[in-house]
Amino acid sequence: MSPLDTIAIAMLDGDCKVLQWSRPAAELLNLESEEVCGQPVWSLLADAADHPPGKTRIPAVGRARLRHGSGSTIDITYRVVQLELTRGSLVLAVPTRHVTQWEQSLSLMGTLFSQEKIGFSLYDTDLRLMRTNISPEMVGGRVVPLGSRLREVIPSEDADDIEATLRDVLETGEPVVRKEQPVRSASGRRTLSLSAFRLEDAEGCPTGVATAFFDATQQHRARRHLELLHEASTRIGNSLDVIRTAQDLADVLVPAMGDIVAVELAESVLTGEEPSKLFGGGQLHLRRIAVASASGAWPDGLLKPGETVPAIPDSSNLHTLQHGGIVVGDRERVVAMLSDPQLIQALVPEGGHSRASAPLFARGLMLGVLQVWRTEQPDPFDEEDAKLLSEITTRAALSVDNARRYTRDHRAALALQQRLLPPSGTDTAAAQTAGFYIPAGGGAEISGDWFDVLPLPSLRVALVVGDVVGHGLHATVTMGRLRAAIRTLADLELDPEELLSHMNSLVQRLGDEAPAETRDTVGATCLYAVYDPVTCSCTLASAGHPPPVVVRPAGTAQLIEISPGPPLGVGELPFESTTIELEPGSVLALYTDGLLLGDDHDIASGLLRLTDSLAARCRPDRALDETGAALLRELYVSAPRDDVTLLLARTDAIPTEQTVQWEFPADPSIVADAREAITSQLALWGLAELAFSTELIVSELVTNAIRYAGGPVVLRLIRENALVCEVTDPSATQPRLRRARWTDEGGRGLFLVAQLSTRWGCRYEHPGKTIWTEQPIAV
Repeated sequence: MSPLDTIAIAMLDGDCKVLQWSRPAAELLNLESEEVCGQPVWSLLADAADHPPGKTRIPAVGRARLRHGSGSTIDITYRVVQLELTRGSLVLAVPTRHVTQWEQSLSLMGTLFSQEKIGFSLYDTDLRLMRTNISPEMVGGRVVPLGSRLREVIPSEDADDIEATLRDVLETGEPVVRKEQPVRSASGRRTLSLSAFRLEDAEGCPTGVATAFFDATQQHRARRHLELLHEASTRIGNSLDVIRTAQDLADVLVPAMGDIVAVELAESVLTGEEPSKLFGGGQLHLRRIAVASASGAWPDGLLKPGETVPAIPDSSNLHTLQHGGIVVGDRERVVAMLSDPQLIQALVPEGGHSRASAPLFARGLMLGVLQVWRTEQPDPFDEEDAKLLSEITTRAALSVDNARRYTRDHRAALALQQRLLPPSGTDTAAAQTAGFYIPAGGGAEISGDWFDVLPLPSLRVALVVGDVVGHGLHATVTMGRLRAAIRTLADLELDPEELLSHMNSLVQRLGDEAPAETRDTVGATCLYAVYDPVTCSCTLASAGHPPPVVVRPAGTAQLIEISPGPPLGVGELPFESTTIELEPGSVLALYTDGLLLGDDHDIASGLLRLTDSLAARCRPDRALDETGAALLRELYVSAPRDDVTLLLARTDAIPTEQTVQWEFPADPSIVADAREAITSQLALWGLAELAFSTELIVSELVTNAIRYAGGPVVLRLIRENALVCEVTDPSATQPRLRRARWTDEGGRGLFLVAQLSTRWGCRYEHPGKTIWTEQPIAV
């Protein structure tokens, strides 16, 4: 309904009687014309006091309160128009509330179109301008004529986008509120905040669109900067890897800050060392580490990741960078500074018109340089961009420095652990071995896992695998101490269960020495096995460690059933040994629990997987190092959660023709028999050149056994890469090597034995002991 349709009209004669009464008037007061016509207009007043006696004329303009047909009242605002020919008048009236709304609307429209900071426009249904307050200053100095289209004022690409929005408002009636609209102008790229509303007539049909906009470039930029700072603080620094941190920095800045970004770090930073304090031009020992491009592809010809940055000419800009400042410049300035065409091709992207360079500066050291180029983004870098880039690179530099320090400490700890571990492979008369160690997280963490292969007398070998509680350098140091202790105890040739008892006491002492807050975390698991190639027997004892797996030559694999004791340092419960027979060519697999753990399975499932994989991959014709590598690739597609240690040992046996054994009673006369027996045997083996020294050794050892231990006395010779001579007696008395005085009649026996052999020793058995010697065999 049009506002004109609500105007009530009454025609009055000269005496102010109602002559005619319009339909809007009847609807306004709910009084039909026959109820009003002929009556004085004063009769319509709600209160007679509003018409003083003697008053015969109606004021030309005014307000009145009229009675309504329903008995209520209504306030109206009226205007009187005099009719000259009839001496009568017309009274035009509307509800006062409508007048107030019209006045407010007119005031609002006038106020809106007088604004200088906010642009208001009215468009018809063809999106042609009907009314606006837009001045030339608002649109870069251009005049906006009435009847024009948007494309006549702004670039067509921007105009198409805005008109599409306005057409959508026209069609749907849904308003658009504060839509950010980028617009290009002569002064640069700007961001407008656009709101649009559909205009409708009384029937609700669209008559046009009203728009309001203001320049939100600064607000948009400030919000974008805050978002970029938040994203940078969230993404950069989550990794302790230097290269990953540099790549995160590059990825954050594209395309938020530029179209092409490169991060160059000092080569020493990559190895964890501090960069040298170089000033001026020349070879800066920088390497391009991370790049990012808005197009997704790195431009051909530009310096690629991993390549060394060429020597840079000396310049004031370079000095600014080296002292921690930001450098912003256009392409011409950068090209003039570099001057060398090859250098320009390697460092300046095609189409790059503006560059910002920022140093990664931390603790007074320049760790590297960040290069940001704009190629597609039209705006050059300005002072606000430089401030934002400075804040981001300052935080990123601290993250890079933290990663550098971690790299240094981790490399030191990893080097320490690798130095503490034995060679990965050994080949002895008893077994061939191959050891593997994988740090947790693909090298991100280290701990106290270790393995060891210890050659023992009489051609035996000890196999050790252990796992210290915890991670880090402390665990590595503890591992080194335990490994050294086991090697020392192994030289004493203790039984496995006795050796673990001594280790348990040692770990308890280490726990007592530790600070109170870490005392409960000192502990370890360990598996100790001794294999004898003469008897083909293996004796094992476990301190809370997973059981080993044996793969028989026929290809069957099984867990070895052992009785594990508690982990080292936990308690005083006894340890128990288990002895099994191993055919030559069997593969014994010792490991830590990291080999069993996985995201998709538990330890029991891990044991089953390990057993099946060993059975499938351990073949007699395949080297152990190949077998172990293939096994680890199968079990671990990604980096393990815990350290993984694996020791594979393929057992061998001393042929029976290379060993011989005699047993003699405790009779001094048998010493001659013993000498004769070994002389004959050495001649049979082709070792007659060792007969004299071996006779002396056997004479001394057998004589001492008969004199101090009694019988029976067992004499054994083993020929392999050395000649081993063993004398076993039932006594547990410890033999001692001493220097006899010149007046002593005895005491020189063991001294003589030590001089005639390369090494000698004693091990205890149940019951008795065995004294052994080794002599080299000439090849």
